[in-house]
Amino acid sequence: MVRIKLAWWKILTIILLYYTVVGGLLLPVPKLHILNETIRMNYFHVPMWFSMIFLFTYSVWSSFKYLKTQDIKYDDNAIESVKVAFVFGGLGLVTGMLWGNATWGTFWTSDPKLNNTAIGLLIYSAYFILRSSLEDETQRGRLAAVYNIFSYTVFIPLIYILPRMTDSLHPGNGNNPTFRLFDTSHNMKLVVYTAIIAFIMLGWWLFTLLLRLRVLKKYQNETF
Repeated sequence: MVRIKLAWWKILTIILLYYTVVGGLLLPVPKLHILNETIRMNYFHVPMWFSMIFLFTYSVWSSFKYLKTQDIKYDDNAIESVKVAFVFGGLGLVTGMLWGNATWGTFWTSDPKLNNTAIGLLIYSAYFILRSSLEDETQRGRLAAVYNIFSYTVFIPLIYILPRMTDSLHPGNGNNPTFRLFDTSHNMKLVVYTAIIAFIMLGWWLFTLLLRLRVLKKYQNETF
């Protein structure tokens, strides 16, 4: 009989995600003009971005470590964390489009934050193409690490700095004031902060799973 051990932080992740879903759907929210019940999307849209940035940041740190040590484990960490971060970025775009359609009346606009995020993810998609085009492990690791660092230094200004310098539909960007949702709703504070922690932990969990699969695949290739 196989015994499955679940680390405490994984159990905590499940509990926090459960609270996020239940609280996000059932707890009361402020009755704001236009937003109405769609404000609940904030519990899922915003945490996606936090998780994405956390994992992209970790991948860049891993790339720096690889360039410094040439230890292949850091290259493995970089690619697998980028994979999960890219997925969270895609989910962030999808949830944002759904929210935008309900509040702006369309899934996509010329909003600079939307366009810049799409551009940033396209830049990161070239990271996967670069890796798949190189056979030599050392050369692939070095070039991928450099490109990963470049992508990150471009991505952060694209989604956080440039949108604040022009007109944007997103709250807190350009001349559009931020809506102080959490100043008036204690329930929303509790859920959104929990959601951010929960989805970051989920992203880390997915990363560890992909990393284990990668290491196992390498072991099998070396064995057979």
